[in-house]
Amino acid sequence: MSDALPEPDRVFGAPHPRDTPRLIGQGAAEQSFLEAFNTGRLHHGWLMIGPRGTGKATLAYRIARFLLSQPLQSDGGMFGAPEKPTSLDTDPKHPTARRISARAEPSLFVLRRGGAGSTDSDRQKNLEAGKFAADIRVDDVRKLNDFFNFSSAEGGRRVVIVDAADEMNVQAANALLKRLEEPPERATLLLISHQPSRLLPTIRSRCRELRISPLSEADMAEALRQALPETELNQAALAALTSGSVGEAIRMTNLSGLAIYGELVGLLASLPRMDRARALRLADAAAQRGAEDKLDMLVDLIALALARLARAGTLGTTPYPEAAQGEAEMIARLSPNPRQARRWAEVAQEVDAKLRHGRAVNLDPAALILDTLRHISQAAS
Repeated sequence: MSDALPEPDRVFGAPHPRDTPRLIGQGAAEQSFLEAFNTGRLHHGWLMIGPRGTGKATLAYRIARFLLSQPLQSDGGMFGAPEKPTSLDTDPKHPTARRISARAEPSLFVLRRGGAGSTDSDRQKNLEAGKFAADIRVDDVRKLNDFFNFSSAEGGRRVVIVDAADEMNVQAANALLKRLEEPPERATLLLISHQPSRLLPTIRSRCRELRISPLSEADMAEALRQALPETELNQAALAALTSGSVGEAIRMTNLSGLAIYGELVGLLASLPRMDRARALRLADAAAQRGAEDKLDMLVDLIALALARLARAGTLGTTPYPEAAQGEAEMIARLSPNPRQARRWAEVAQEVDAKLRHGRAVNLDPAALILDTLRHISQAAS
């Protein structure tokens, strides 16, 4: 596969998880896997659960490098075997690490969404254009048969990374389940899941879970410095809006999310008489041709602002730190008590339904955003 092809599991502007040098803040999950390896209790299926952007894929690639670079005789700590490893670190100069970085490791298979389309030709063209299918399909999973048949002659370990397992459709999930029920010898399947409730219960029951936690503010700051070393960041605001997800913080940085949120806070501060000119600017900016990602960001930030309003009124405290200048004052005025907080929670559900419907039927984005903001304005009256 060409290095130039777009990838559905890459956050624009950040290193791909296979090239991320260090995993930050997930020592407990690493030690849990390492203990299973060193005690000869290495399960064939591992389910990595946690919020999006907290390091699940980075851990999966660390495990893949580790497993494929370890000698087979070290599995059970047999007499005379090499000393048990004390970490999942793999020398970046190791041949396995080099091949994985070059996407040329024959013992590693990455299962993820392919190009959109109904024919092989269309899927390839769309993949090259960065147009990905909405889900992982059964044909994608069936490629595992070729992978296992081809790699079985090598006699070593095989690793499969599924990123993300939540994206499998029903047929694909059932096909993968058969592999989990009858795993090939020396195969380890690493399933990444942002929303485990979407998985088949039988898939979950056949995997050992590794829980990945949201990063602390200090760990997140370090991870952001690693991912975006040349960028000046408002780390406190990013942490407040992304709940410890580095991936989401990178996305927000690349799409000027903090500036968009600042505009949204300023607009909400004008309620109940919404600043119409400001609302028009916000809607027009997100509705420009080629600005689909910014539209997605604005939709997410509207939902987040409403959630922060509801939470603050329920708890009787304003968010700290502020994610934008004037946010605390705006929230204190609009959500002063639990009764108003409940109303904002209701508005959040109404807005979510409105936006989902509008985008499903391809309403004009600017009109959809303006209608949403009008609905919010009415709730504040």
